[in-house]
Amino acid sequence: HVQLVESGGGAVQAGGSLRLSCAVTGHTFNRLYIGWFVTAPGKVREGVAAISPGGGQATYADPVKGRFTISQDNAKNTVFLQMNNLSPEDSGTYFCAANYWVRFPLGQSQYSYWGKGTQVTVS
Repeated sequence: HVQLVESGGGAVQAGGSLRLSCAVTGHTFNRLYIGWFVTAPGKVREGVAAISPGGGQATYADPVKGRFTISQDNAKNTVFLQMNNLSPEDSGTYFCAANYWVRFPLGQSQYSYWGKGTQVTVS
């Protein structure tokens, strides 16, 4: 059993930055793949970024490459998504998700555990 709680969302002007956090409960943090996904109004959920167990490998969707960075703090059992140069197209509800093994890090069907999401609004 894995529990995840997102935080750090809010409203920001275009060109601004936000740092999202995903706090993971339990003793298995370093064994988990963690992914970030976004759901915008009227659109399907899309993968944004993912990080492999222990933080060794990061994967990014093309639209966020060069702007977003995923990282983790093992001491805090927390994964971060640093979002820079935000645009209105980045707006949506951001979810973090986890699983012990994934073949496709940005595929939502790969993940078993999900947080409830945090809202990001860029204007």
